[in-house]
Amino acid sequence: SSCDKCDFEADLCKAFHELNLESGWIRRNGQSGMGPPYSDHRGNESAYFLSLSTDMQSSSATLRTNVFLPTDEDHICQITFHYWISQMNGMLIVGLQKHSEDTITNIWQVSGELQNQWKSNTITINSTEKYEV
Repeated sequence: SSCDKCDFEADLCKAFHELNLESGWIRRNGQSGMGPPYSDHRGNESAYFLSLSTDMQSSSATLRTNVFLPTDEDHICQITFHYWISQMNGMLIVGLQKHSEDTITNIWQVSGELQNQWKSNTITINSTEKYEV
């Protein structure tokens, strides 16, 4: 019945760095002088998006969402996101962690696509308990 939108214009959209450590994720726009992408997925050069810091080339970085409530037939969760991979060895993984479990289950991933263009994906999540993505 409700939908939250996040465009990173003001903040990290209730997401936080894993273990509150500096994770390598930075909020920037196409005018930052950091190289591609030079705009967001709509072509707006001044719009903000998240990017890995250039000194994190060979490392991984995690960003967690806030806690979502369980889903059912009346309350589904769909997450749509736009992504850009500019390294051949780059990999983006979306994981799900239910509150009763210690492990994170990978629910989507993409890797090795040197596309240098924005792509989009939508994931539907079904969980009978609280979870984070």
